[in-house]
Amino acid sequence: MVTDFDVAVVGYGPTGLVLSSLLGRAGHRVAVFERWPGLYGLPRLTHIDGETARIVQACGDVEFALRDASAKECYEWRNGAGDLLIAVDWSGESSGFAAHYSMYQPDIESAIDQRVRSYPNVEINQGVGVVAVETEPDHVALVIRPWSRDRDEQWSAGAQDRKVTARYVVGADGANSSVRNAVGIGRLDLGVDDRWLNLDTECLHPLGPDFEVTRQFCDPARPNMFMPIGRSRQRFEVAVLPDDDADEMETEDFAWQWFRERHGLGPSDLRILRQIIYTFSARTAQSWRQGRVLLAGDAAHTMPPYMGQGACSGMRDGITLAWKLDLVLTGRSGDELLDTYEAERRPHVEVIQHCAVELGKVANLKDPAAAAARDAAFQRGEIPPLPSFPTITAGVIATAPDRSPQPLAGTLSPQGVISADGRVGRFDDVLGWGFSVVTMRDPRTVLDDDQLSFLTELGAIIATLEPDCPGSFIDVADTYRTFLNVNGIEVYIARPDFHLYGAGSLSQLPDLVDSLRSALFFQREFLQQESTADADLVAQ
Repeated sequence: MVTDFDVAVVGYGPTGLVLSSLLGRAGHRVAVFERWPGLYGLPRLTHIDGETARIVQACGDVEFALRDASAKECYEWRNGAGDLLIAVDWSGESSGFAAHYSMYQPDIESAIDQRVRSYPNVEINQGVGVVAVETEPDHVALVIRPWSRDRDEQWSAGAQDRKVTARYVVGADGANSSVRNAVGIGRLDLGVDDRWLNLDTECLHPLGPDFEVTRQFCDPARPNMFMPIGRSRQRFEVAVLPDDDADEMETEDFAWQWFRERHGLGPSDLRILRQIIYTFSARTAQSWRQGRVLLAGDAAHTMPPYMGQGACSGMRDGITLAWKLDLVLTGRSGDELLDTYEAERRPHVEVIQHCAVELGKVANLKDPAAAAARDAAFQRGEIPPLPSFPTITAGVIATAPDRSPQPLAGTLSPQGVISADGRVGRFDDVLGWGFSVVTMRDPRTVLDDDQLSFLTELGAIIATLEPDCPGSFIDVADTYRTFLNVNGIEVYIARPDFHLYGAGSLSQLPDLVDSLRSALFFQREFLQQESTADADLVAQ
């Protein structure tokens, strides 16, 4: 069946923006459907890590996106008296950026939205919602209806429904996902039900160095925290206790009383941008795929904010789905490649989700005796270790005979400043986005014509440190030579979401390429069709 679109993306928050931009960049026919009439315009997320910044780099103007951002090196947890319990080290670099940023979400969304709107193959529909999802073996049909937030009823009266078809639909429409509900996918609940008052503010002058650090106050009387939102805004959060009057807490009188009594701040210091009570949850969809319908971001998983990774996880979903859908839509990979999406992303998310839940228990401990015991244990150094930040452990990665990941497989690839073809800049900006083969020496000395043809059809970037050969580049900051030497390898293959497929010596590269072809369910007939087409052109 010829469909109206290749992919319909429902939801245009960070996850949907990333997915729409990268599918648009790949040339696919994309339709976006979003209930809000415009971009949200307020900073729900305030933190991204270096990996997520690299995702933004692939999707939009990252310099614009981070124009008000500031790198952060520490995340402090303190008790009710203000004594330091633990300082989480956020220093260092990742993926060509600082390891952690405090940032202003509207700048990131605007940067990606501007890129999306530059693609004529992407249609953006805002102020509309999905009211029905009809799944068929070869397509999905959506019924779209105008959405009105100015009326008592959610749907605009007398509005004309629109029906569109797509080869695939991605529900990136938040925790209350209409797509997830329409196809009947349930959720697993980890039992988190914390309510916090969110106070977002604009700083009318610098508030001083204390407010440049994210601080979580584990105060049993009333847990609270504050964090910078980039350079010029500040967030304050206050736990809602069982006996609190929620309506009263959402008044400006309460906010100014809190600012004055807790922080010594007043209207000459801050302007309130938003004041709202949120309920934190930790839920995961039972399945992230049902036929041609896939879920991403909060539609697939929610988590409390104590790791600062909710939106980061959704944006990782977006870039992973983008490159996998691209291969399937172009016929290079079989549809079964999409089954590896949940196999990769669910375990990754669940590690972060469970860490966030456990940190929430620490932050929200309200029994004074238990809190005192906790403080004493922390101050003695008896801190329960958090698990390492997760890597990709299944799916499209190189594996050993026992199916465990090979060394480095699933970890993040580096990004440094390079020079090539007269351009100097970050690797992705100079050489492009996609699969990459980075080597110490010319890989053509070990790859046969069939393997090179596969990499060409995959659109892989071949980059080598060996001078004066095809694909050579200058490692300006010595990022790649250092990475290869430290890890005792001569080559790595990186996926478009910047995780390593595999790494090893140059002599191991042919086996890595062959196993990658298999892991991608690559269609050999696609290569044969392309070769036949090329031969026909030569004959003509």
